[in-house]
Amino acid sequence: MSQPTKGRIDKKWISFGILMLGAGTIYKLGFLKDAFYVPMQEFMGLSHTQIGTAMSIAGLISTFSFLTAIGITDKVSKKIMIPFSLISICLCGIWLSTFPSYPVFLLIYCLLAICADMLYWPTMLKTVRLLGTEDEQGRMFGIMEAGRGLMDTIIAFGALGIFSAMGSTAAGLKMAILFYSIVPGVIGIIMYFMLEPDDAPAPTPVQTQENASAAKEKNTSGIMRTLKNKNIWLVSFNIFFVYSVYCGLTYFIPFLEEAYALPAALVGVYGIINQYGLKMLGGPVGGFITDKILHSATKYLRIAFVIVGVIVAVFAMLPHKSMGIFLGMFITLTISACVYSMRAIFFAPMDEVHVPREITGSAMAMGSFIGYLPGSFMYAVYGGILDKFEGLFGYRIVYLMMAAFAAGGFVLSTYIISTIKKDKQKNK
Repeated sequence: MSQPTKGRIDKKWISFGILMLGAGTIYKLGFLKDAFYVPMQEFMGLSHTQIGTAMSIAGLISTFSFLTAIGITDKVSKKIMIPFSLISICLCGIWLSTFPSYPVFLLIYCLLAICADMLYWPTMLKTVRLLGTEDEQGRMFGIMEAGRGLMDTIIAFGALGIFSAMGSTAAGLKMAILFYSIVPGVIGIIMYFMLEPDDAPAPTPVQTQENASAAKEKNTSGIMRTLKNKNIWLVSFNIFFVYSVYCGLTYFIPFLEEAYALPAALVGVYGIINQYGLKMLGGPVGGFITDKILHSATKYLRIAFVIVGVIVAVFAMLPHKSMGIFLGMFITLTISACVYSMRAIFFAPMDEVHVPREITGSAMAMGSFIGYLPGSFMYAVYGGILDKFEGLFGYRIVYLMMAAFAAGGFVLSTYIISTIKKDKQKNK
């Protein structure tokens, strides 16, 4: 192997590693409640309703941020977009550490959503896709998900350590927020020097009116090509089905507490395994099976939809009152592991259906908009069902809905596979 080639490979994986660090830290401030819900109430004077309202408004902003990203992700170089988003997150976090008034708190949460979901996430997905070859897509997205889980764990425990070391006081919460802020800021600065600019079109000797019109038409056509590409829509709705199932995983802990009287000590262990351990395990496993065994992300998703759908449907009907707690934990963790492996690679089919690389950013933005859409309403749907139908009956309805989404994903995955086969036959 020649030295220049080796250098390019090394830089590719270094860039990938730094991207992974950014992906694992950029959402920590927006989801500050995950580790500091009670301290936010005590030291920032926030009520349950105020925190919930902030998360709902931020979620709505995120949804439309993905939509807006369709028009800008392919126009602004990743060398500018990614560092800018990370450094902006840092500045928002420093502002948040001042414990501002509630209206300002809402504004900061909206800005965090814009920086993370409009500026960073689609561009990061685009960059990961372009860093890897068609044969590496499953592994790269899988390793990315695993790395995010690892980084999530390290940063969360780091912030909790700072908070505890400072006596779990208001000053400790401020320092934890600053820690959450400084890390992405430093990563953003590093990314500016590590990332290469996007490939620029060949310069023209004279910028005539005709050239300017052509450039404008090209930018517009990129968005239109994305919206008119049937395969992008298909992959996006396949992500939608995965994410609808994923939203249901949230209710495993309250279910285990209600159905099996899960002890408080096991709640913490289960939560750590479910939230972090399975993400680190599921990503590489899903990526490896996709690239090395099935050679198709869509085929892997189709098989996983069947596994998840069947297990969830059967689990809904089991006699939980007479079952052992560890069996219940094992089954729910198995479901979660499968779903995390699906989440890790559900953007990989963009390469499989041959989305043109010059519209990768727009495709990833649209995939994010449609795919993550369940996050803006499925929690309310599932939660409403559990409030209306108390006890195990409500959970059975939720699990059967998850199985129905898995069945829909299986049907759509089968259709995508047939579409890929037809396209290959046409191109022979």
